[in-house]
Amino acid sequence: MSDTSKTVKSDSSEPGKVEKTGGVIEDQTTVAPADDPTAAPVSVVDPRLLVREEGLKGYVTEFKRKVKGGELGQIPVVLGLIVIWTIFQVKNDLFLSAGNLSDISYFMTATGMLAIGLVFVLLLGEIDLSVGSVSGLASTLFAVFVVDHTMNPWLSLFLTIAVGAGIGALQGWFFAKIGVPAFVVTLAGFLGWNGLMLWLLGSSGTINIPSDSGPVHLLGKSSFFMDQAIIGAYLLAGLAVVLSLVGNFGEQRRRRAAGVPFRANSEILLRVGALAVASFVAAAVLNNAEGVSNSLVIFLATLVIVDFVLRRTTYGRKVFAVGGGIEAARRAGINVSMVRITVFAISGGFAAVGGMFFAGVTASATLNAGGGNTLMLAIAAAVIGGTSLFGGRGTVWSALLGMLVIQSIQTGLDLLNMNTSIQYMITGGVLLGAVVIDSISRKSQKAAGRG
Repeated sequence: MSDTSKTVKSDSSEPGKVEKTGGVIEDQTTVAPADDPTAAPVSVVDPRLLVREEGLKGYVTEFKRKVKGGELGQIPVVLGLIVIWTIFQVKNDLFLSAGNLSDISYFMTATGMLAIGLVFVLLLGEIDLSVGSVSGLASTLFAVFVVDHTMNPWLSLFLTIAVGAGIGALQGWFFAKIGVPAFVVTLAGFLGWNGLMLWLLGSSGTINIPSDSGPVHLLGKSSFFMDQAIIGAYLLAGLAVVLSLVGNFGEQRRRRAAGVPFRANSEILLRVGALAVASFVAAAVLNNAEGVSNSLVIFLATLVIVDFVLRRTTYGRKVFAVGGGIEAARRAGINVSMVRITVFAISGGFAAVGGMFFAGVTASATLNAGGGNTLMLAIAAAVIGGTSLFGGRGTVWSALLGMLVIQSIQTGLDLLNMNTSIQYMITGGVLLGAVVIDSISRKSQKAAGRG
């Protein structure tokens, strides 16, 4: 039976009705425009059908629909990143050198870990102001365990992350069960956990961690593959392509078996091909410097795993549901309190992991750990990358894209010998621009009946 047979749209206005027409299963849903509930329903066709039947024209039609409907996704941040790289390369031809790009990829990972946890919180439409302090406390606890109590470094790492998750769960409990606003709870955590860190560090203000202690050595600027770093970079790129290929065709097979719209083979190959080009180009560039650092490998692997959890598991769907509407989620049988508590626990756990990344950079726990503008940069990364401050919309890949933007700005301005004050102002402007785009997109979606 041909997949390209002509479809006949249903005249039914029953939401979610599925019809088989001409050999194609069509997901035919009708909705009324948000600004006029009494208006005639608007038919919504799954974009996979549109693309599969119209080919390239379908891509263009779907792209136009998304732009008009405010569904911009990561398009603005990708365009912004291209503009930023172009400007800095014109100003200083060392910006896109292998060594500089290697530095960007390494130094963005610590704050990027904090941003991953914050994505979960932002999906609920909430905020966690304590992640900077929790990350500093985590690096300090690890140093105390290893240096003062001569504890096994890997056991210390496990305990440190567990403490971070426990702190997040505690704050989530006050928010979900007691009803204290998340802003207030986490602001108290921002102050309290920072105070505990200072108390643990004592008068010296610094605890040096042996650079050869397991996790610290792992998260330093070194590679899993040591002398074989060049081969390893290409192996990682190849693994990413293979996993993407298997995942996409696996999804296609499941959707075909379920009788729902699926991506065409040509679209899958185009997507995987684009990923292959990006992966192998990145591997080649990093190989011209110091190879792919352990921190970057762990960061990217974490993004893949967390993205799977958010998009492919029941728990991930619950997070989006609660962020999209608490009352609707509650009526659907979702334990809203459980979701809120676990989300803040995840945020605290990732804050602790980020703290370990910071410790790997300096091989020490200091008064500055998690301080300064760490919190603001982590929040900015998630938002600039495309996660909505209003909840219900976003992806963990925004942590990667947002940190690329922020770290590129910082590194580029350093190359131009610009003052830190300029960095703050430019980063603040980019953050404001991202929020403005998000707000405009939401209004466009509501106007199109999709808000």
